[in-house]
Amino acid sequence: MEAVAMGARAEPGIDRSRLFWLSCISLIVTAMTFAIRAGILTQLSDEFALSDTQLGWVNSMAFLGFPLAMVVFGFLYNKLGPRLIMILAFAGHLLGLVLTILADGFLGLLISTFFIGFANGSVEAACNPLVADLYKEQKTKWLNRFHVWFPGGIVIGAVVSYVMTNAGIGWQPQIAVMLIPTAIYGVMIFTTRFPDVPESERIIDLDAKGVLLMSAILGLLILIGTPNNLIAGLPGTFVLPLLLVLGLTFVMMLWRAGRARDALLLIVFMAIMSITATSELGTQQWVDRILGAQLGNLPGQAMIVLGMVTGIMAVGRYFAGPLIHALNPIGVLLMSAILTTLGLFLMSSASGAMVYISAIIFAVGVCYFWPTMIGVTAQYVPRSGALGMSLVGAAGMFALTIWNPIIGGWIDSARASAEASGLEGTAVEVAAGQGALSQLVYFPVVLIGIFALLYLTRKQLENSAEDAQP
Repeated sequence: MEAVAMGARAEPGIDRSRLFWLSCISLIVTAMTFAIRAGILTQLSDEFALSDTQLGWVNSMAFLGFPLAMVVFGFLYNKLGPRLIMILAFAGHLLGLVLTILADGFLGLLISTFFIGFANGSVEAACNPLVADLYKEQKTKWLNRFHVWFPGGIVIGAVVSYVMTNAGIGWQPQIAVMLIPTAIYGVMIFTTRFPDVPESERIIDLDAKGVLLMSAILGLLILIGTPNNLIAGLPGTFVLPLLLVLGLTFVMMLWRAGRARDALLLIVFMAIMSITATSELGTQQWVDRILGAQLGNLPGQAMIVLGMVTGIMAVGRYFAGPLIHALNPIGVLLMSAILTTLGLFLMSSASGAMVYISAIIFAVGVCYFWPTMIGVTAQYVPRSGALGMSLVGAAGMFALTIWNPIIGGWIDSARASAEASGLEGTAVEVAAGQGALSQLVYFPVVLIGIFALLYLTRKQLENSAEDAQP
């Protein structure tokens, strides 16, 4: 891995290759939690008699813990440094996985999945700015290479789940497998020297204003992301509290970066990330429930599709550099939105071999969404630093907190409609999956218009970013 040292910030005693691989292995654990959870949803439903809406709430806990960790540690990154945040990530993974294995019902799954999500967010909060700091001149390229290991980890998790499911092995041993890479990166944390955050960058003052803003944002996120009567009883349910979160985030970033341009653009990127993440992860997390029947209800077959999709994503991200250079990051995002729309549209009516063809198109489409959005944030809002990257990533994951129960509700509703129309057996499940996909396709359609507008104004964004360099 000699190439890792190229373009990195020189600092005596720092093993850049080891730091990069530590980051990648921790991201593999994050991805495996995602893939194996997707693979065992049916087993959880059968064992604990959970509806798809309840499964959606279980899924949403991972996507709630993730943004909470990213907001907190994005805010405190320059104070705590990446090493301490990674120690907390390791503790969260260890605790969450063990509690999941011991869970005996819906509440236990909610709590354990939250801890796993918090650990996943801690990994992103620590490693995104660490990688960006090591590769200051090629941030987007190297963030894509780091994020190779999210789809790469999903491939590993999908294969593990497929093999163990077909061997008749239950969901608890599948969760236990993830303790192995968790232990590996845990040992690496305690045996690797991390770069120190320069004293000049320790700019966060934990005064009353900062603590109040953070507490208000976190409190609102928890209210929105958990099942409760308070939010459910509001007009528009989560819309007003979500707008308040965005307003408070604008104030916090205005206070931190000192420019309305940076604060406003960051809010825009957060909103966009919420749509790109739902297009990608909202489909993948439900792959077994959405595509299982279309693939003949063969055990683990949907995980093969997930492994194929994420394998393509891993390869695409690794070789992202030339494409980003040729099209510009925003051009890459526009291309991604078009292909994602086409893939989901075809998937919503596909059967047999067409499922695989549409999944390939979808994979190429969503491939660059996450890392390129993080890279675009670092490039166009440079004064936002680690906090800006964390907030954008948090927005993407928190969107899934909101949409996972809704997607589960779409499946339940489509199933009920299919049964009411006289369909039976497998035909009902096919209709349920296609009903959810027909709703998900609207997300990338919206993105096409947004990225087309940003592409036309990219020169202005680049010029204003140069003026905003810290």
